[in-house]
Amino acid sequence: MRHMFTKVGSLAAVAMLAFTVAQPAQATQHSEGAQRAAVAPAYFEMTDITRSTFIVKLVKEREIQHARDLVSGATNDEPHVVGRLKKYPASYNPGWSYHYDPQTVHFFDYAIEVCDATLPYVEEHLDEAGGPFLPGLIFCPWTSKLVREVPAP
Repeated sequence: MRHMFTKVGSLAAVAMLAFTVAQPAQATQHSEGAQRAAVAPAYFEMTDITRSTFIVKLVKEREIQHARDLVSGATNDEPHVVGRLKKYPASYNPGWSYHYDPQTVHFFDYAIEVCDATLPYVEEHLDEAGGPFLPGLIFCPWTSKLVREVPAP
C-alpha cells in the first residue's frame, strides 16, 4: 500500500511541476504576443556538479534579464534552470543529443527530486526520459548554475 501512495504522490508532484512550467508560457502568449517577436534570443552557458557545460537558449525577456542578473551577481534568487527537454540536438548546444525547449525555461530555488539529474546522466539515459525518468520531460538539475552569457551562434 505504501508503494502505491509513493507512486500516486510522485505522479501528483510531476503533474504540478509540469503545470508550473507550462502555465507561465501560456500566460505570456496572451500578454506578450507582439513583444515576444521583438525579443532577441540570448544564450547562456550552464554547468552542474559534473562540471559539464550546456548551452541554454532563452527567448523571454523576463528570463533573459534574470539570467543576466544571475551571471553578474546582481541576484542569487532562483539560480537553477528548469524546463521541458527536446530529445534532439540543437545547433547552439554542440555535443549534446538534447536541449531545453526555450519557451519553457524558467529558474527555481527548490524543486522535486523526480526532475533532478546531471547533464551526462540525461545524455546516457535520454531514451528513458519522459517516462519514470524525468516524467513529462521536465528537467531541473539541482546543481545547475549559469556561468556566462555566450554570443548567438
